[in-house]
Amino acid sequence: MTTTPSNPQQLHDNFGRNIEYVRLSVTDRCDLRCQYCLPKGFKDFQEPSEWLSFDEIERIIQAFGELGTRRLRITGGEPLVRANLPELAGRLAALPGIEDLSLSTNATRLAKQAQALKDARISRINVSLDSLQTDRFKTLTGGKLSKVLDGLMAAKDAGFAPIKINMVVLKDTNEDEIEDMVKFCIEHDFTLRFIETMPMGTTGLDATNQYVDLQTVKAKLAEQFDLVPGVMPGGGPARYVQVAGTDLRIGFITPMSQHFCETCNRVRLSVDGTLYMCLGQDDSYPLREILRDGCSDDELKQHIIKAIQLKPERHEFTSNPGKIVRFMSHTGG
Repeated sequence: MTTTPSNPQQLHDNFGRNIEYVRLSVTDRCDLRCQYCLPKGFKDFQEPSEWLSFDEIERIIQAFGELGTRRLRITGGEPLVRANLPELAGRLAALPGIEDLSLSTNATRLAKQAQALKDARISRINVSLDSLQTDRFKTLTGGKLSKVLDGLMAAKDAGFAPIKINMVVLKDTNEDEIEDMVKFCIEHDFTLRFIETMPMGTTGLDATNQYVDLQTVKAKLAEQFDLVPGVMPGGGPARYVQVAGTDLRIGFITPMSQHFCETCNRVRLSVDGTLYMCLGQDDSYPLREILRDGCSDDELKQHIIKAIQLKPERHEFTSNPGKIVRFMSHTGG
């Protein structure tokens, strides 16, 4: 995508992990109300004046790129509710050092923007899709399944590859759709990723009683499909298998049953300029005030280096599940 600078400085935390992946939230707003992300009727979003401007976002990501960041994922909330997102994507894709620009979306607005996003050099997309049943999807998210499916087909037509489907598996809610989702992804040449739910905020979801250990899901799939080891490009935590005789790769993201903290290579930048070092801890660093106080580029990089040293060794979702009270939409997916 861009030329990598020679001998870039690298960001390392206190546990020797190379931090080369930033997940950038461009909005905390969303047009759906997924139970594990936002409670129904929630409206207390950040005011736009608190959001980072495109210029501020570009400046922070440029600093990360100069410090060795190679991967950038645009998230939200729902990132496509932010006006002129393809413009921002194009600016970020052009930054030296950024080699992999991807997008997480619920796809409700993707049909109209897919080609513009592809033209802006976003290479990969992840789409949240927890049900293929119209009524169930409405119950889980408050939205229309048809809009998501239209967005997925538009992304295929625009040439995105891979397209990854993210399904949060919930006990007594959508477990019965796992096989259907596998067949759907085989049919459309999508990659499928199952995700364990995490205790994040007070959303109305009972994360303890609705939690499903993905090791049991993998075991059940192995009874129906011939699963062989698989790999996928990307900087995320999924562990993959492949369905033999097909191109389908299935990833398992297991923050609870098999945490991946020892290899965590990412931080999250919220729309209000707060840098979060871990989803399961409160460690954060405010960058917006530093920018607006007129810091230099070198000072900004020094603040980022300082922030990375706050990254904890691991989350506490298991030992202290009630610790984190912020919503996923604020932190970024």
